[in-house]
Amino acid sequence: MAALLAVAAMLFVGLYYMTHCGPQNPERVVKTVNQQELQQLRDRLGAHVQTLAGGIGERNVFRPDAYRRAADYIAGVFRGAGYEVEWQRYDVNRVTCANLIATRSGSTLSNQIVVVGAHYDSVIGCPGANDNGSAVASLLELARRFAAGKTARTVRFVAFANEEPPFFLTDQMGSRVYATACHKRGDDIRAMISLETMGCYSDVPGSQHYPPLFNFFYPDRGNFIAFVGNIASRPLVSRAAGVFRAHSDFPMETLAAPALVPGVNWSDHDSFWREGWQAFMVTDTAPYRYPHYHEVTDTPDKVNYGALARVTLGIEAVVRNLANGAD
Repeated sequence: MAALLAVAAMLFVGLYYMTHCGPQNPERVVKTVNQQELQQLRDRLGAHVQTLAGGIGERNVFRPDAYRRAADYIAGVFRGAGYEVEWQRYDVNRVTCANLIATRSGSTLSNQIVVVGAHYDSVIGCPGANDNGSAVASLLELARRFAAGKTARTVRFVAFANEEPPFFLTDQMGSRVYATACHKRGDDIRAMISLETMGCYSDVPGSQHYPPLFNFFYPDRGNFIAFVGNIASRPLVSRAAGVFRAHSDFPMETLAAPALVPGVNWSDHDSFWREGWQAFMVTDTAPYRYPHYHEVTDTPDKVNYGALARVTLGIEAVVRNLANGAD
């Protein structure tokens, strides 16, 4: 009996350690959000998702024309914000795929890099509004907001190809291609943030689900954004969580757990873990909350653009901190 209690206690302590990252009540940075600016951001986010998931629709190597249109749209938005766009092309199933990179060079620590990424493909049979149009929209607006001004470190905004099955966790995954190339070049990547399925929120009790046991540590309402990393990335998750909580009153939760926990490695951050870099995912928890995950019903009307705008502003504060602060 004593042994069982000891094991249970160790399990509880371990889960508590994994689920509590960063200060829970950091000193708030007082900043009034301009409501007109917030509305404009909301409208721009909605326009991006409508173009990607409504106008273009399903986009992957099995719909090559749509895939190219999506890539061209993203590149056009990057260029419109003043960036030169790098196309990292590679062939899959006789279709040319591309990662699209917009870079804001750092002023004093330009060799140190912060990567912010989101995949722009959608799963077969799905228009991909929330997964992952919502995150791509956030990526594009973050890039626009960083286009002017300076940061100490270099910031790269990357739209990745081929995150979805059948390429997930294979060498044909766009983020794997990109991270491998970064490693070969010797890039000094200090942090990577993977934006993944960010537009579903609910205050309804029971709207949020979890892997076994984690429900004891998190709310049952799916009204929060989550920062999810592995154990090695816990310092980065903790830092990012503290900054987000200081600059935003939007609900957020954290997790730093082994990749074997279902969901922890379900996006492009996994590719950076494999190269030894700290990385985490920003997500609404996808299938643990979103009923239209990987369904034909994942359409633009399902995305909460007001919440997505608030989350995007919180992430902006995190990226600015990482791009300007010392480790």
